[in-house]
Amino acid sequence: MPNFAVEYTYGPERADLRDEHRPAHRLWLSDGHEAGVILMVGPYTDGSGALLMIRAEDRQAAAEILAHDPFALVGAIDATTISEWKNLYGPFGD
Repeated sequence: MPNFAVEYTYGPERADLRDEHRPAHRLWLSDGHEAGVILMVGPYTDGSGALLMIRAEDRQAAAEILAHDPFALVGAIDATTISEWKNLYGPFGD
């Protein structure tokens, strides 16, 4: 199954919204990780966004998974970029 690198971009004007919904967002991430759908995730240290690695059948399926993120549901993400990613070396190979 393909891997997708996902980049979330955050703007400062929605920081309070993210703070409010962060517990639900983190629970969603944890559940996805335990299910093997979210392979890794973490915010950029400057607060400008986050990087996720997810596993999905195709790009559309990846977008559908991300649509359930509580941050997405409340409009706390300014932009989302989804790129299929091929692992050459490392822990996310088949």
